[in-house]
Amino acid sequence: METVNVTIALPKELHKKMKEHDEVSWSAAIRNIIEQRLKDIELLDKISSRNNLTDKDIQELADKIDRNVAKKLGLL
Repeated sequence: METVNVTIALPKELHKKMKEHDEVSWSAAIRNIIEQRLKDIELLDKISSRNNLTDKDIQELADKIDRNVAKKLGLL
């Protein structure tokens, strides 16, 4: 698998908290979150192509999914 590097900007306080937990592979954690988010978006695209949901409706569903995924991953 070919990989690329992506740079993200984080608040200093968040970075400080991450550094306190060097046992966590933050790269893998973020990669998993991105993969899950993309799966959610693809699912929402399939659902929305078959109904009359507005972009706002879709975004609200995506936000709920994001919160649920974050809770399952222990991020909330």
